[in-house]
Amino acid sequence: MANDNRPKLVIAISSTALFDMSDSHTIFESEGVEAYADYQRAHEDDVLEPGEAFPLVTKLLRINEKLGGEPRVEVILLSRNSADTGLRVFNSIAHHGLKISRAAFSGGHSPYRYVSAFACHLFLSTHADDVRCALDSGMAAATLLPSQNEPVDSDELRFAFDGDAVLFSDASERIFKERGLSAFTENEQRAAREPLDPGPFKNFLQALHGLQAEFPMGECPIRTALVTARAAPAHERVVRTLRQWNIRIDESLFLGGLSKGDFLHSFGADVFFDDQQIHCTSARKYVAAGHVPHGVSNELANEATNEAADKGGPREDA
Repeated sequence: MANDNRPKLVIAISSTALFDMSDSHTIFESEGVEAYADYQRAHEDDVLEPGEAFPLVTKLLRINEKLGGEPRVEVILLSRNSADTGLRVFNSIAHHGLKISRAAFSGGHSPYRYVSAFACHLFLSTHADDVRCALDSGMAAATLLPSQNEPVDSDELRFAFDGDAVLFSDASERIFKERGLSAFTENEQRAAREPLDPGPFKNFLQALHGLQAEFPMGECPIRTALVTARAAPAHERVVRTLRQWNIRIDESLFLGGLSKGDFLHSFGADVFFDDQQIHCTSARKYVAAGHVPHGVSNELANEATNEAADKGGPREDA
């Protein structure tokens, strides 16, 4: 058999994103580690129900069936469980027929450090601290927030991305935050022919683009969209940046500050990645949202949270 050396798209998923583990997590929170371990062993033959990332994973793995040959998409399981308490997870993977064979069980520690070792393009988790650590290490990562709507019933896989601080660096957004819209617009017009620096999701988008190229025109089951608060004339720099990267985005929405939720619903996104919680909140009315805790907006939010805590006020995550 000939070797297939074409690159894979590799996605890392936490067990709590893949399956609904709320019952066992409640026991962990209320009764501790030993009670949790006993519960997992006692229920290891009880199948876990799908979690927020389950439909996304199903669609990703289905791409291999469409392409044939060597699998071009791989999903890696990363879990804070031990191999012992994680047996229920692997049993559930087998029950649901998911072709996931590689995993890292980190025994209570953060598994993010294995994202790089597995050469993953994206890490999705429900643990915000793990996601921050992965982002700080230069990897694409997001905290998956559940949708308040039913997932889209389609074989087509649709990813939507914010621009600044997600696909691109937050350098332009810093100008907006520090000096306002007029300074931002002036800077983007002046630098229209200067490509934006890459953000944490550039390599993931590039890997998606490479996978899309494997399909004949009109037959690709993956569709991408840029959904950004930018508007003309700040759009030109984005277009030229993607051109310089040689990456195609299927749809681009320049909303000029409009709420993103309705547009994501119209696009039919499976998941939307954004650095700002307010946009994730708007999006999750219709689609799953991946919060990317990266860039100036999150730095300012963390400063406000820490200041409130120092004054004895409520924390945002309390």
